[in-house]
Amino acid sequence: MPSASTQERLTVIADTSGVHTNDLAREVEAGLSSSPKTLPCRFFYDKDGSVLFEQICELPEYYVTRTEKEILDDRADEIATLLPKATTLVELGSGSSTKTRVLIEAFLRRHGSLRYVPMDISRTMLEESSIALLEDYAGLQITAIAAEYKAGLQRLEKVQPPAKLVLWLGSTIGNFDRGEAARFLRSVSHTMRPQDRLLAGIDLRKDRSTLVRAYDDGAGVTAQFNRNILHRINRELDAEIDTSAFEHEARYDENLGRVEMHLVSNREQNVRIGALELEVSFDKGETIHTECSYKYSIEEIEELAARSDLCVVERWFDDARRFSLNLFRGKTD
Repeated sequence: MPSASTQERLTVIADTSGVHTNDLAREVEAGLSSSPKTLPCRFFYDKDGSVLFEQICELPEYYVTRTEKEILDDRADEIATLLPKATTLVELGSGSSTKTRVLIEAFLRRHGSLRYVPMDISRTMLEESSIALLEDYAGLQITAIAAEYKAGLQRLEKVQPPAKLVLWLGSTIGNFDRGEAARFLRSVSHTMRPQDRLLAGIDLRKDRSTLVRAYDDGAGVTAQFNRNILHRINRELDAEIDTSAFEHEARYDENLGRVEMHLVSNREQNVRIGALELEVSFDKGETIHTECSYKYSIEEIEELAARSDLCVVERWFDDARRFSLNLFRGKTD
């Protein structure tokens, strides 16, 4: 039970309960009726999926978390010096906020107090992580936004802080194709004033074996994470999917510079989804494409910034140059 002091410093200003079930139904019907079959990766992140993703972040094969944290550990104090005292930290897709603690501590050391605005689709994860942070940091205040990115940014625009640092960590940008990434970042840049900054973690292109292992770990946690979307459809849409009839597969398309995750039907089968009054047939070997993770070269990051009305202010790498942390500002006339 959080203390009274903790509760006073926490505000949750959005409630998406009930919205995503309807959204899930629409996307499942469209995605499983298409050819090839697809499901949006944002539906991974119910409570169980969020827990599984936190486990993925600790896996030895999943270098993304370690390399980004290495940069943050080395550069957090430097980043804090680049922003004014009244800066609010705004995080897109905050999850458990584990890596964000490094930045929170740096801002608290420099300025003594801090307002943090985490946004996440999972309200449960959002509230649990916010309470944990408030219990650890007395100088922290949190306004949590339980929503998808677009709705969360619209909420934020109504209460503009004096200055903000928007965090988009974990190379989540990779879940957007390159055109979508530019359009989304452009929408973020148009909410930024001259004193605002965007700090984005962007994974870099590298050898195929390293990338495939990162998305197909030996312990099978990523496979559980991928199949969790089927468990969610069973639970929320009254479906009768035998999840053991689908195998997890990770592929790397070097030309497109992306890792793909698929669920591969290991037999010919029909799947009933009761809430949609829909029956979906699968051939043996047919796949559901569930996620893409795009990787970038430095030139591609520069091109992305230009297309998004952003300019790179600073860029940092881990020692092995597998990952990049990029500080952007909006373009000025």
